[in-house]
Amino acid sequence: MKINVKAGDGGDGMVAFRREKYVPNGGPAGGDGGKGGSVILKVDEGMHTLMDFRYHRHFKAKSGGKGMIKGMYGRGAQDLYVSVPEGTTVTDAETDKILGDLLHEGDELVVAQGGRGGRGNIHFASPRNPAPEIAENGEPGVELLLKLELKVLADVGLVGFPSVGKSTLLAAVTSAKPKIAEYHFTTLVPNLGMVRLEDGRDFVMADLPGLIEGASQGVGLGIQFLRHVERTRVILHVIDMSGLDGREPYSDFLKINQELSNYDPSLLERPQIVVASKMDLPEASKNLIEFKKKIQNDRTLKKIPEVIEISAVTHTGLKALLLRTADVLEQTPVFPTLAERELQKQEEVSEYVYQEGPAADFKIERDPDAVWILSGGKLEKLFKMTNLDHDESVMRFARQLRGMGVDEALRQKGAKQGDLVRIGKFTFEFVE
Repeated sequence: MKINVKAGDGGDGMVAFRREKYVPNGGPAGGDGGKGGSVILKVDEGMHTLMDFRYHRHFKAKSGGKGMIKGMYGRGAQDLYVSVPEGTTVTDAETDKILGDLLHEGDELVVAQGGRGGRGNIHFASPRNPAPEIAENGEPGVELLLKLELKVLADVGLVGFPSVGKSTLLAAVTSAKPKIAEYHFTTLVPNLGMVRLEDGRDFVMADLPGLIEGASQGVGLGIQFLRHVERTRVILHVIDMSGLDGREPYSDFLKINQELSNYDPSLLERPQIVVASKMDLPEASKNLIEFKKKIQNDRTLKKIPEVIEISAVTHTGLKALLLRTADVLEQTPVFPTLAERELQKQEEVSEYVYQEGPAADFKIERDPDAVWILSGGKLEKLFKMTNLDHDESVMRFARQLRGMGVDEALRQKGAKQGDLVRIGKFTFEFVE
């Protein structure tokens, strides 16, 4: 799900002077603009899906108030809070950079910072210029296109090929009511259920959509499934031992684990219990014996997985499976997700890359009409914060360009006296 967020711009600073009786030389008195509101995502445990964002995709915080006379500040805008469900991963849709992982009630993430207020002329007074007509416009608020992904928060995940009995197992051990039918891909979205044991222990189990070969490349339900298994601590690998569909249990075991590894190799480090399902059907016992022989020499996982026989229809082996799963859960820590590991890398590696010369702050191009085009994040930000209504503010901007090396760079490119230079929609003449 993609949404657009826009933080509020900072309020403009003001140019004003004191006009008071008995104060012959009042001096500047223009106040600063207020801070723009930020856009903040906050976890709301009452939300369970991202469906609300299908109908409301644009979120804009209010801008700060303008500065006022007598040095009074403009009013700061309130931050805009946007509710999201637990388990939401937030990514910059344009750069694919992960911004945060919101897992618990009350978690907050500032996704778009409000712009600071522009300074009024009270800040620009100096002995050389005691009455400046200079003020800044407010800093533009950050605008981003975000991608929101909801990943289930479950302790135990059921994985396996379609129609191996995952939904039947979930329905047998919890009060969940997943769709069950005799065709592939009956389950299209994850189903959650709470397992409660007689000894007082409990855990959340997720019936995850069936995998097929190539899922890690997007085949079938593909990534829609795999992203949900990230947050499970224990994997119950359900394998149909009956062989009624012409499937070979050990081959299925290898293929599913290969898809898990292709998506995230660390998934194979998690505790995995093989659930031999449909043991009430003919040929199941024979196939299980063959499966156990082959798995003894398998090195797909760190250690040979435990195999527990069940029949969800007759409820055979379910109690033993749940007790063993609860025991393994107690010994298993929470594993970091892909998003959390990516965030950790971003914290460890500095994102700032030093660049020498003017290329770090601006770029110069020439359009077909022979107009020089200036662009660049820092330069455009300075321009937006320049109040063009006052000549002194314009002259200050010109000095800032000169200090950044823009004038010299234009000369090196071949710019001459009287050439037109454009920043955004503003055009001016180049002066030697």
